[in-house]
Amino acid sequence: MRVLVTGASGTIGTALCDALFARGDDVVGLSRDPGRARSSNPRLTWHRWEPTLERPDPAAFEGVDGVVNLVGEPIDQRWNDEVKQRILESRRQATHNLVQTIEALDELRRPKVLISQSAIGYYGDRGDEELDEGSAPGSGFVSEVPQAWEQAAHELDNAGVRVVVVRTGLVLDAQSGLLKEMLTPFKLGVGGPLAGGRMYFSWIHLEDEIGIMLWALDSEQASGTFNATAPEPVTNKEFSKALGRAVKRPAITPVPGFVLDLKFGSEFGQVLRGGQRVFPKRTQELGYGFKHPRLDEALVDLV
Repeated sequence: MRVLVTGASGTIGTALCDALFARGDDVVGLSRDPGRARSSNPRLTWHRWEPTLERPDPAAFEGVDGVVNLVGEPIDQRWNDEVKQRILESRRQATHNLVQTIEALDELRRPKVLISQSAIGYYGDRGDEELDEGSAPGSGFVSEVPQAWEQAAHELDNAGVRVVVVRTGLVLDAQSGLLKEMLTPFKLGVGGPLAGGRMYFSWIHLEDEIGIMLWALDSEQASGTFNATAPEPVTNKEFSKALGRAVKRPAITPVPGFVLDLKFGSEFGQVLRGGQRVFPKRTQELGYGFKHPRLDEALVDLV
């Protein structure tokens, strides 16, 4: 296949491009600075795009069979009104602009499938309620962003393109994200639960995150919404114990909630105190087989 990827230089995007190349696909990337992107990953064919300001160049879609949309401002930062607006528009407006270009292409030149990233924040903070793809959305900013993101992707529903929305959970990767942040204190034996540890972590190994996207690209039956979370969501306390076992250290030093506030500010710190207990019901029903369904094995594999 020839696959166009937005957000190709991020953690998930880089891993996805590597997997596509490994199986013999061609990859096209969109970047604000194609020259810089080309120097860091010369295997991709790069095109310039300012995601929130313009539609991508139709020339970038020449011969493209599928599009994977991973564009979006990082959320793990201190929030204020300006940052929250960037987080929202880097998903909603950027996806709208992407869809506008695809829709305007001649029908024979349109990609067959759009895989568009979303997040399980869609469900809001729901405590220990069991959630799947059919569950109702939550409320608040952390839920409103994925809802708007998904609505922009679904603007393509009537254009003869198969639209897949992937609601991603906590992606586990030793080189990035929350797991990277946690590894140093846990290896030193001073790790433990965050803010009491009662909130649920609906996690997924990076390899399965990529696996679901490849499966969705290739599977004609994959359409609509899929949760990209392992079948075994756990509380933060359970996660901490499992990580302690993986690095062979005790995990008994709790991290007070105010530490999250100091690092990320009170608003995002409060978001991190919440969680979702999410299950990949449709993902499994339609045939995706998880490579890392159990947390203990996944963490040992990663660390």
